[in-house]
Amino acid sequence: MSEIEEVISPQDKLVQAVNRLERTLVSQSAFKSGEQNTDAVIEAATTLIHSNPSKIVKRWLATSSGTASEATLADVSFVAKTKLNPMATSATGRDLLMQLSPIPEEMQTEGDAVEEIEPKYLEAASREVESYLLSLAIRLLWRNKESAKALELSIKAIQITTLHMEEASQNTYGVGKANGLYPLLARLYRYQSLVTESCSPGFHLEHVQRGELGIAHRTAVVRRDVDTQATLLNIMLKDLLNANQVEQAQQLLANSSFPETASNNQLCRHLYYSGEIQALRLEYTSAFSNLSQCLRKAPTNTGIGFRIASQRLLIVVQLLMGEIPERSIFYSEGMKGELAPYMKITQAVRRGDLAGFHETVKHFSDRLKSDGTYTLISRLAHSVVKAGLRRLNTSYSRISLEDIAVRLGLANATSAEFVVSKAVRDGVIDATIYHREGYVQSHDLVDVYATTEPMEAFHRRIAYCLTTHNDAVRSMRYPPDEYKRQLEASRGMRGKKDDQTDEEKAQELEDELDDDY
Repeated sequence: MSEIEEVISPQDKLVQAVNRLERTLVSQSAFKSGEQNTDAVIEAATTLIHSNPSKIVKRWLATSSGTASEATLADVSFVAKTKLNPMATSATGRDLLMQLSPIPEEMQTEGDAVEEIEPKYLEAASREVESYLLSLAIRLLWRNKESAKALELSIKAIQITTLHMEEASQNTYGVGKANGLYPLLARLYRYQSLVTESCSPGFHLEHVQRGELGIAHRTAVVRRDVDTQATLLNIMLKDLLNANQVEQAQQLLANSSFPETASNNQLCRHLYYSGEIQALRLEYTSAFSNLSQCLRKAPTNTGIGFRIASQRLLIVVQLLMGEIPERSIFYSEGMKGELAPYMKITQAVRRGDLAGFHETVKHFSDRLKSDGTYTLISRLAHSVVKAGLRRLNTSYSRISLEDIAVRLGLANATSAEFVVSKAVRDGVIDATIYHREGYVQSHDLVDVYATTEPMEAFHRRIAYCLTTHNDAVRSMRYPPDEYKRQLEASRGMRGKKDDQTDEEKAQELEDELDDDY
């Protein structure tokens, strides 16, 4: 079997994947064409009602990911020539794909021979395959560093797919419509965002382009396109963060709702952007909750770059909350080198070494700016001072303001007095400042169980458990064919159709005979 698989070329694999989608969606084309008999049309219509083309296409995209990674532009052009009808609605995308790369002579000869026998163009899956091939071509151009061509093709591909969806919504008899194009349209918007960023790093959209994305998002919400809705919302949030428009991003986040049935990848991205927005707005508790959920839901077998970015931001948020991350986090698989600057910053915060903290931030300033955490880390200076004051308050019952200034790296005793007075007012330490004598007197340690800190920690743990329980309930699978039973009950068909198989009937008859004897 392995030898046979090695012989199959990427072009043949792509053709097989396209044919597999055509066979899966052929029942829908049977319903749309009126050439079959009445029974076939009724059966096709029933299958169409109970099927979800969007889920079918998403499952097909997941199984075809390996095929897409091996294909080339020549393979894409060949499949477009042999599978897309030049006289049908997919002619525009077919022409675009054939212009991208010249088909080699051996492929062209093979394609001409196939056409001389009998051209077998796609019917049921022509629009889906056209959009899929366009997205595949965009990704290949992007990986080949041809960002300008990829951006131009992505704009045309989105226009073609949107036009197909509008035509399908007008010409369909209230069933099915163009649900199969939903995940492909979201895929095209995602690739367009990646290509735009690669053209100019740090680029953010203009006002007109944001308006177009907003209109597309509202349209996706109206037609209940969950994939495009979630993708566009994350793209707009990311664009506003790149433009440093945190308040506008917060307004978008507050006035929009993320779909509950969106894919796990889009949910992880949404949690990450939400956590970043909340961290920039000093809402560290909410940011910590969203980023923790993001890391828990992120896939562990892939996406190491996303998990590193999430872990970096989570470490900074924990430090801003006054907590010290566990040491094992910095030695996670694949993250040790990327988290090395953050480990040194954490050590400086834990020791309360303000001079060491400033030296570390200055040394890794370019790295922190590229990571997008420099703004948040610049707020940690006060946390470093508070950590140093806690250590001094625990170690000394009485210490002069000059010694505090020397230990914390402050300018003079007056600055140390201001810092200590603010720490006393905020409840960081429990001490009394003697201004004339120039020293600070620490009070006896208070029992932590007499404060509200245990209750707050218990509340955080309960909230985490409840969130985990609610997520588990939402992800539970319902019994198969339950919707069919509900449909039969609503139509009064309960009892008219026997769901038992022949084996179950035979077993039931044997049980009745045994009872009689």
